[in-house]
Amino acid sequence: MPSASTINYPPDYPPGHVELVDLQQQVARLQALLETSRQVHSTVQLDELLNTVLRIVVRELELPGALITEPRMTYGAMPPEPWEGCPRFPLQTKDGYLLAELIVASPVGRTLSIYEQDFLEGLALQAGVALENARYHERNLEWTRVQRDLEAARLIQRSLLPQQMPQIAGYSIAVRSTACYEVGGDYVDIVELPGGAQIMAVADVAGKGLASAIVSTAFRSAFRAIATAGVPLVELAARLNEQHYAEGAEARRRYVTAIFLRLEPATHLLEVVNAGHNPGFLLRDGSAHQIVASGTPIGLVPGMQYSAEQFAFPAGSRLLFYTDGLTEVFQGNDEFGTERLLRSFQGCNLNESAAILDVLWRELHDFCGGAHQEDDMTALALLREQG
Repeated sequence: MPSASTINYPPDYPPGHVELVDLQQQVARLQALLETSRQVHSTVQLDELLNTVLRIVVRELELPGALITEPRMTYGAMPPEPWEGCPRFPLQTKDGYLLAELIVASPVGRTLSIYEQDFLEGLALQAGVALENARYHERNLEWTRVQRDLEAARLIQRSLLPQQMPQIAGYSIAVRSTACYEVGGDYVDIVELPGGAQIMAVADVAGKGLASAIVSTAFRSAFRAIATAGVPLVELAARLNEQHYAEGAEARRRYVTAIFLRLEPATHLLEVVNAGHNPGFLLRDGSAHQIVASGTPIGLVPGMQYSAEQFAFPAGSRLLFYTDGLTEVFQGNDEFGTERLLRSFQGCNLNESAAILDVLWRELHDFCGGAHQEDDMTALALLREQG
């Protein structure tokens, strides 16, 4: 694209013709800018966009070479860095934020003409907008991929929860778990042993989100492997603790509070081990008992030994295990708290565990006024029916 400054007119060339040639060149320049804009905005693929910009500079302006600094891409021949004397043109967002620079090699034996300079400034303006759009497109694609992965993780994690409750004559069992994000660190499980005994667990990995969900899944595998071996609850807790601690510093930062239960339906006896977890609630014979921790959370301290408590579970008894997401619900600065949760549980004089959890979840929702859930919420309710 020749410029007026590079054309040598004869001395007797009519002035009107010079003005006409200049006008024609400006029209041609505008047409070139429009075509350049079309080419630049024809793609949202970052590499293709940058290559288009550089190709226009080298081929259309017949310059030796060009370079874009971020991400680094070169077309043609560029002098060695730091490219002293090479004209630079900023590629900016619509808000003026500098994304990169377009650096061009000066034409051999001369400087850029005013029309070349103007063309490159217009190209840089269009390229900055297109580059911003391309990066938005890349981020949107990445966000979509992350959302798909998180949705798949959410479905997988939901599938790892107990899908069916054990059918035990005279008993009602229910679990519920809702994550505050797509996935969470709460865990609830029930494992049936040969002979009919039931091993149950409610656990809470420190933190929230994907990292805690990964640790929760690993904890599930370890719990199920040890529980099906039929070891006593105190040994189960101790072995889980040693295994988790041995997984390293990062795992220790994601320690697990857990409460374990062994139910013997034939004798109506309970055995409970609380490893640094919220107190379990046991209602029987008109009184309430809180089952407190007998040791530190799983994976926090090596060599921890836990103790178990045994309870009779007569007809009409109820038990609730839960994570702290149920107690750490707020109404302004007022926390729902352990005592309020216990009173709510005591007031649920219902014959089905699932209905009890429905009531608790509804009360929590009403207490916080439907505000966004700030923590994972999980609970297990066990009810022995009246004889």
